[in-house]
Amino acid sequence: MAVLEQAYLDLLKKIMTEGNDKSDRTGTGTRSLFGAQMRFDLSQGFPLLTTKKVPFGLIKSELLWFLRGDTNIKFLLEHNNHIWDEWAFKNWIESDEYQGPDMTDFGLRSQADPEFKEQYKQELDQFTQKILEDDDFAQKYGNLGDVYGAQWRRWQKREGSFIDQIAQVIDQIKHHPDSRRMIVTAWNPEDVPTSALPPCHVLFQFYVADNHLSLQLYQRSGDMFLGVPFNIASYSLLLSLIAKECNLEVGEFIHTIGDAHIYKNHFNQVEELLSRKPYDSPSLWLNPAKKDINDYEMTDIKVKDYQHHGVIKAPVAV
Repeated sequence: MAVLEQAYLDLLKKIMTEGNDKSDRTGTGTRSLFGAQMRFDLSQGFPLLTTKKVPFGLIKSELLWFLRGDTNIKFLLEHNNHIWDEWAFKNWIESDEYQGPDMTDFGLRSQADPEFKEQYKQELDQFTQKILEDDDFAQKYGNLGDVYGAQWRRWQKREGSFIDQIAQVIDQIKHHPDSRRMIVTAWNPEDVPTSALPPCHVLFQFYVADNHLSLQLYQRSGDMFLGVPFNIASYSLLLSLIAKECNLEVGEFIHTIGDAHIYKNHFNQVEELLSRKPYDSPSLWLNPAKKDINDYEMTDIKVKDYQHHGVIKAPVAV
């Protein structure tokens, strides 16, 4: 096996040394570069970071959530996945029904005020528990709008019907592998104002050559420390699932990022990560009995020989 994460480590170093210091929507501040690209040859292994532990279970459940066309965090919570909690929680605390303590700017305040952090944690725990227990509440406050799952599987047409972009692109790969139109998009200008988080992964395109399937993702905005390691593994997994269904070998995952940034409150974590020596990348196991992308369950997807350093915690900017 090879060390596939080197492209990621090199980009982190470049941003830290050459990046532009900028303000951002969250008020945290970033150091960023515009127009970055990383390439990962999946025939050499699976690009799950080894310089810190990345919870692959969260990546699996999130991708399966997308592929189900789901946009409600209840499915994620049922699989102990809390990646999207803060965005749903933000909708709840900004609603007229919320009567709890002031949670304005909870992301930044929880970093600076230990007492508030404990109060915020209690409110968030109560919120997620209510999502799990109360179907009506979950329907109202667990839904994130037309995020990835909806755009991938139920893109709404003008006349009211829907397009399943994933099914459509799989059909193209199988029957028109030389097409230059094998694209899935998540960016719908009409839906951006109502989405909890407008899509960062704007579009991805497939390419077939020499019986290998490759995928290029264009990501408008990439949180390099927390988000991008998940994105790399998630789209590499998506590529692997679709290649298997189409009887193709895996080729390259190419990750192109518009604003590739490191939040200023992640600088110490990045330095710690870069001080570590990476291990060989693990390999991916997919249940040989499964082929249709819609049939996979959590137990059908595993990584093998995953050797890694310890977890490095960092706050989420919301």
